[in-house]
Amino acid sequence: MRITIFVVTLLTSVPVLVQAANTTAEQIRSAAASFLDEFSKQQADNGFEVIHKTGRLDSRLALATCNAPLDVSFSGDPWKTTQPTLQVSCRGERPWRMFLNASVSITGEGLVAARPLARGERVMANMIETDSVVVNATRKGVINNVDQLVGMEMRRGVNAGTLMTPDLLSAPAAVTRGDHVIITARSGNFSVNSRGKAMADAGVGDQVLVENLSSSRTVKALVTAPGQVEIPM
Repeated sequence: MRITIFVVTLLTSVPVLVQAANTTAEQIRSAAASFLDEFSKQQADNGFEVIHKTGRLDSRLALATCNAPLDVSFSGDPWKTTQPTLQVSCRGERPWRMFLNASVSITGEGLVAARPLARGERVMANMIETDSVVVNATRKGVINNVDQLVGMEMRRGVNAGTLMTPDLLSAPAAVTRGDHVIITARSGNFSVNSRGKAMADAGVGDQVLVENLSSSRTVKALVTAPGQVEIPM
């Protein structure tokens, strides 16, 4: 009878011991919070303020024991969303991974329109000012260097205070329809120049049809600089 009681007691205690060793929701939440704290400190050194909060986890969650520190990383770009997802994983003997929602707000100086800007208007430095903005509130990216804005053209009109993002801008045309251009036919280090006329507007890096004024032939060329195009020989 004593043997039977001992066996029953031992068997019923095993699940308790295993569950106690499992990775708990609190451990996962703690690892995620530590990761976000470190991210916040790194961004503070760059002049950004980060406010964060981890998502909710079922307190009954229990994953396999991890005999190594938990790895936490962003599964996407935290600079393009205020609701990034964290990947928490174990690289121990019994590897696993899971995903945890988080709320991350990154505030810092951003470049905004100092006044209303019209479509097609060429951007100048005095049209731009800095303001405190949540820089990851847009998925379109943020421009932090005013030199990247000066000389660009507005794709659409915006109001004063609008955050400047890459989708609002386009490079001005390096050649316009009817412009006379220099056509360079290149093969290795050898090149021949001729005069031509652009058949459409195009920016640097774009292809455009040009008419060779000597031969009256129309060719497709690559715009390499204002007033200059290139074709392979």
